[in-house]
Amino acid sequence: MIGKLRGVVDSYSEDYLILDVHGVGYVVQCSSRTLQALPRPGEATVLAIETHVREDAIRLYGFLSDEERDWFRLLQTVQGVGAKVALAILGLGPIDALASAIVLQNKPAISRAPGVGPRLAARITAELKDKVPAGGSGDMAMAGGLATDDPLPGAPPAIQDAISALVNLGYGRPQASLAVAAAQRALGESAETQALIRRGLKELANA
Repeated sequence: MIGKLRGVVDSYSEDYLILDVHGVGYVVQCSSRTLQALPRPGEATVLAIETHVREDAIRLYGFLSDEERDWFRLLQTVQGVGAKVALAILGLGPIDALASAIVLQNKPAISRAPGVGPRLAARITAELKDKVPAGGSGDMAMAGGLATDDPLPGAPPAIQDAISALVNLGYGRPQASLAVAAAQRALGESAETQALIRRGLKELANA
């Protein structure tokens, strides 16, 4: 099995690149976000690799980090999520935004990925909400930066307002999102903004 490739970018296509490793061109499929982050043809790069072996083919999937590859594997534990859909979900944005969307049960954010309908988005958030790590600079939920000011479109206003309040107090948005998610689980879906803020602060203090 191939776990990592270091080489020179030969060329790009819509959903893959050819990586030249000592004269051998490997076809490596990647998410749109990963492809956008890679260097120009002729420049060197390193990719974490997931190898899928089938009766009729061997496919390589490339990632910017081991954490991204871990998410690729985790997403495919959900029924109905194959490699193509997992890459589409990873293409939505940074890992921390994805983790926050899952923890907060933000199904509309997940359903923006091609091939993910409302039912599959609901299954993904339901099955993975307790599998997202809750803290630590090295875990999957904290990796990377946010691509937009609003990584959780469709989240209830009380949640959005509580996250914004914690961010205004100086906390990072990923930490604030996870703290509010924990607060919502403890207080229930009907919890109001002020209650979520108070409980979120307590979660952050105990982190």
